Amino acid sequence: MIKNTATHLIHNRSDRGHTKIGWLDSFHTFSFGNFYDPNRMGFRSLRVINDDRITPGAGFGTHGHRDMEIFTYVLEGALEHKDSLGTGSVIRPGEAQIMSAGTGITHSEYNHSPTESVHLLQIWIIPETQGLKPRYDQKAFPLEERRGKLCLIAAKDGRDGAVKIFQDVDLYTSVLSDGDIVNYHLKPNRYGWLQIAQGIVTLNGEELRAGDGVQLNGEEQLEISTNIGGEILLFDLG
Repeated sequence: MIKNTATHLIHNRSDRGHTKIGWLDSFHTFSFGNFYDPNRMGFRSLRVINDDRITPGAGFGTHGHRDMEIFTYVLEGALEHKDSLGTGSVIRPGEAQIMSAGTGITHSEYNHSPTESVHLLQIWIIPETQGLKPRYDQKAFPLEERRGKLCLIAAKDGRDGAVKIFQDVDLYTSVLSDGDIVNYHLKPNRYGWLQIAQGIVTLNGEELRAGDGVQLNGEEQLEISTNIGGEILLFDLG
């Protein structure tokens, strides 16, 4: 069910696509793989938001991508990454990892732990230019920078220590505790997407739960709070 308010649409978590195989439990906010919904084909430059849980030691074997900005945000556990650029890294909570597939790149992603599952969001954003040179970047953002306030983790201009993304997008995250409130003004001629990554939060008085997404259509004053705790990603989109 998509709920329409004056300036935004709520995409309910229960309407996401779902892929469950032996090692992977994945929910798809937008059409992906065998899941197709004409009302969920992405929003602006956002094309994929997959909420993935991977069992210990398992993962995605080497596979290829082209012309996509692929952003990974780990919520729990650790994800091991290897790619055809020679990059080998482990991504943990609070780290922003981005890969420009550009003219072509192959990579693999595995749960780094032999005993604990990994929970992550994988996000695909259509770049403003095709045929970019493939590249990789990863930066850590300490919890104190994300707790109770919006922290910029990805931006077209790479300002304030954010990873650079080749699209007109500012991506913020915040970890909220009971009583926390964050405010954001989405400016005219801009669009937004609020993804509830974990917990329960309230947007302008309306309760949202993990997996819900909110499509923001133009200027709006946002007040995001929680009485329980939660973690969010907020996209400011051109």
